[in-house]
Amino acid sequence: MPLVQKMTARLALTIGVLPFVSAAAEHDSTRWEKSIARFEAADKKEMPKPGGVLFIGSSSIGLWKTLKQDFPGVPVVRRGFGGSQIADSVHFAGRIVHPYKPRQIVMYAGENDVAKGKTPETVLEDFQAFVNVVHAKLPKTRIAFIAIKPSITRWKLSGKMAQANALVREACGKDKRLEFIDIWQPMLGEDSQPKPDLFVPDGIHLNAKGYALWTSIVKPFLAERR
Repeated sequence: MPLVQKMTARLALTIGVLPFVSAAAEHDSTRWEKSIARFEAADKKEMPKPGGVLFIGSSSIGLWKTLKQDFPGVPVVRRGFGGSQIADSVHFAGRIVHPYKPRQIVMYAGENDVAKGKTPETVLEDFQAFVNVVHAKLPKTRIAFIAIKPSITRWKLSGKMAQANALVREACGKDKRLEFIDIWQPMLGEDSQPKPDLFVPDGIHLNAKGYALWTSIVKPFLAERR
């Protein structure tokens, strides 16, 4: 067993969640090594100050170029990479989560997971693995999960995505450090279909109007709590 998996399994035994961590540990994240190395290079030039808000996950975070402008006064850190899955954030937590010591993490991931064939239950397990890895070193850090969005191109998977959202929402309701940000319903029109004017032509990624909607929904969750 590779060293990383051994360490992850050892952590899981310590906190009693071996099934959750193992599901993520079996995932191959090596394809993202160059992306993570770029983040580390940026950190060497200017390391984010502790106590900020870390946005992490897949391309919907990576492409959120206006993040700092959208949340003025909030010390945000953007660490989204390509078509990553939740398990990738678990794998690289020691390099792009723990060093920043964020007071809060906002995650958007899970959509690629379902698109690649993962079940809603596995999405939940991987999210719980992420929570466990974060809280093992940062027990006070709040984690907010942005619901998997209803993408036009992936609408045939909407049932599984909605189920994954429901499972994560339920889990978040059991821990005061976790929050579920529902962007699913606001992105649907009166016909209960995804609103086309929120997406770029690929029917997956958001346009400026889509990000403006997300900003309005996410903003209330970023308030500091004592």
